[in-house]
Amino acid sequence: MPESLAEIEAALAGCRLCPLAQTRTNIVFGVGNPHAEVLFVGEAPGKQEDLGAEPFIGAAGKYLNSLLALAGLKREEIYIANVLKCRPPGNRDPLPAEIEACTPYLRRQVRAIAPMVIVTLGRFATHFILKTEVGITQLRGRVHITGPFSVLPIFHPAAAIYDRSKEPLMEADFKLLGRLITQRRAEMAARQDS
Repeated sequence: MPESLAEIEAALAGCRLCPLAQTRTNIVFGVGNPHAEVLFVGEAPGKQEDLGAEPFIGAAGKYLNSLLALAGLKREEIYIANVLKCRPPGNRDPLPAEIEACTPYLRRQVRAIAPMVIVTLGRFATHFILKTEVGITQLRGRVHITGPFSVLPIFHPAAAIYDRSKEPLMEADFKLLGRLITQRRAEMAARQDS
């Protein structure tokens, strides 16, 4: 039986595996439905998330919430986590050593939730989940399969806040997510009926 999210979060409490422990306000574990069909994975907490100990509660989170409806989803139905559980100072990019120290917790979260679909938000989440260095621009807009998961890379919501030309792409990707969820549910129902 896989470990629960509560057990993983307890194991993370007080983590000192990398220098981010010295500058964080809070560990930002993740939040949402522990049995979610869809797991969203972002890069790292920002300032608001570090203060509130919850992922995607700043401007990018508000935009994400508005996009969820395009996929037929509500925030309480999904689970949201990040590659890093602590905020890098000044919202800088995660360092390789920080990713290496933190991603075992994300792997454990993925196993505990066992989602149908993983949505990677931005470059760092996409590179980690798909084990690639290919850019998000080339990967977005298509479903990728890794192990038992359908993975849909999407620009990070913050990217569309700073570059409004990405909004139509974000909207198209969230509509694709809605179709993917419908397809995966139908496949699962067919397997159960046979």
